[in-house]
Amino acid sequence: MNYPVVIVGGGLAGLLSARLLHQAGLEFLLLEARERPGGRILTVDAAGQPGADGFDLGPSWFWPAMQPGMQALVDELGLASFPQHDAGEFVFQRSRAEPPARYPGLPQEPPSMRLAGGTGALIAALAAQLPVSRIRLGQRVTGLEQRGAGVEVVCVDPSGARQQIRAQQLILALPPRLLAATVSFAPALDARTAQRWSATPTWMAPHAKFFAVYETPFWRAAGLSGAAQSLVGPLVEIHDATSASGRAALFGFVGVAAAQRASVGREALVAAAVRQLQLLFGAPAGQPTATLLKDWAADPLTATADDQSAGGHPEPAAEPWITGAWHDRIVLAGSETSPVAPGYLAGAVDAAQLAVQQVKQRLGRGALMSAASASQEK
Repeated sequence: MNYPVVIVGGGLAGLLSARLLHQAGLEFLLLEARERPGGRILTVDAAGQPGADGFDLGPSWFWPAMQPGMQALVDELGLASFPQHDAGEFVFQRSRAEPPARYPGLPQEPPSMRLAGGTGALIAALAAQLPVSRIRLGQRVTGLEQRGAGVEVVCVDPSGARQQIRAQQLILALPPRLLAATVSFAPALDARTAQRWSATPTWMAPHAKFFAVYETPFWRAAGLSGAAQSLVGPLVEIHDATSASGRAALFGFVGVAAAQRASVGREALVAAAVRQLQLLFGAPAGQPTATLLKDWAADPLTATADDQSAGGHPEPAAEPWITGAWHDRIVLAGSETSPVAPGYLAGAVDAAQLAVQQVKQRLGRGALMSAASASQEK
């Protein structure tokens, strides 16, 4: 099988790359290691199953005024958004020796925006516009080898079955560090490229998010915004995670290092988080109807050994991501590679747009699908 473009990674950047190629009439194949599209975008229901109106275990927010490209995509896809709830008082927990204190809340400017249906609505809308035959889930790419004018892509399915696919150009829509750790290159990446990829932090990879689901957002009636910060933990930053449809929840970023989370265990960490919410927001917070915990550091399709400790946020950089023998064969499109918003949803949008623009320039008119072929794919 031979394709003008193979996209590796089916998160926001990969799916948007596919959409842009499809709109341009360019053939592609998208390979995603997970059995679902979305990557680090994962919206689930109270049972932890992917759902159309739930809770974002990955990214939740975007800022239209600062990220116009992201807002433009939301508008193009016809998605609704709403501001993060921040009305009410803020809670601060300084130490175990003193009770949490309440302070007047300050409205965010600009406000953090969320998508109705969760961030997963982006993924569903993009996937719905793509030919089913051009997306293959459960295909983990393990190797890339240059063969003449093309590249052989080696992928493995969950059963261990191996497959080779040929491509003229590749869009690698994965975090650079994950690529460096999990994909072999023949010829090998030059030392400068490999070192830079490995040194780039993967957004969300060291972190974990905890959710407590409730019948009602009781904290609002108590004059609280649902926002809190703690110097005690285990949750260090907490927010109202109630969905657009009114499904009530609080969520917090876990401030315990990945190694300690693994040592303590999931059950103990969840119990400690619930006790903390009860201390911060009152007795009702101690009785959630469900809890959710997503530890991204324990996800091998997100995190590597280098991600087990917090490594900061990826920084924008002007130098090229690829030098040496692979310079003209592959383009990186993970959010971390964006020159304007690395590590954000907007960064994935920006990186995908730049990657497709570059691939189109390389391929020229020769790879355009015929009108008949394009109409059959729709």
